[in-house]
Amino acid sequence: MDEPLPPLRVTQAGRLDVYLARQLPALSRSQLQKLIAAGHVRLNSQVCQTKKTPVHPGDTLEVWVPPAAPLEAIPQPLPLHILYEDELLLVVNKPAGLVVHPAPGHWDGTLVNALLAHCDHLPGIGGRQRPGIVHRLDKDTSGALVVAKTDFAQAHLQAQLQAKTARREYLGVVHGTFSPPQGTIDLPLGRHPLHRQRMAVLPERGRSAVTHWQVQEHLGNYSLVSFRLETGRTHQIRVHSAHLGHPLVGDPLYGPGRPLGVNLTGQVLHAWQLEFIHPGHGELVRFVAPCPQEFVTLLAVLRQRQKS
Repeated sequence: MDEPLPPLRVTQAGRLDVYLARQLPALSRSQLQKLIAAGHVRLNSQVCQTKKTPVHPGDTLEVWVPPAAPLEAIPQPLPLHILYEDELLLVVNKPAGLVVHPAPGHWDGTLVNALLAHCDHLPGIGGRQRPGIVHRLDKDTSGALVVAKTDFAQAHLQAQLQAKTARREYLGVVHGTFSPPQGTIDLPLGRHPLHRQRMAVLPERGRSAVTHWQVQEHLGNYSLVSFRLETGRTHQIRVHSAHLGHPLVGDPLYGPGRPLGVNLTGQVLHAWQLEFIHPGHGELVRFVAPCPQEFVTLLAVLRQRQKS
């Protein structure tokens, strides 16, 4: 077994997997639970095999992460809209409809397959290789996504996401009109207890999720809204907006499904701006991803309807 990660000194009582998920954001809770079950986590030098093991202030935790499994994804020369690239990272404008990394039902034709064809080597993390992926976008969400080309860059960028110094801003078209015109949604999210493909607001057992929003334009019965993420939970903007009664237009999971006369790939949500400290030169960098054509077309249609 490889050397463990640096020991963790517990500062707050809680459940083992929950505490580790807070301290090791690069690993999902599911990954941590598998490591615990496989005996790769020690509490005060004793192997733990249950995720519900209680931890207390002063305890010491050691976590071993096995080497990344051989990558099954194959390089595929798929088109990439690259906004920026250097020896440490690249920023792409991901189109709607493109899955970020291989998963059941999408073993090829993903962004990872395209990246493997574009770069000779990309880092993996957490026992599963998701080459260079620092953060994700839903399949049908378009926009700016940063990809690390070295282990150092990946760790540096993920630390910024954890510290909330990286800035991610989205544009979306929602049903109805937000009132007041700006605010913050602070509602914990977790897997829906009945519909496993969906997420839901879970005040008692969800993970912290914070979204800031501001109305950019009123479009009759719709609104163009900018969103800024503090956290990056699955479907965060989609669930928060729907919970407030303003689901994203075109959202197949959380929206009303009413046609607008515009052919949409999915939810009208675009990651339009990304800011972070460059791991190499230490300066703040900012990237803007142009909105896809269907987003532009929808705005034009709604503006025209408002005039008529």
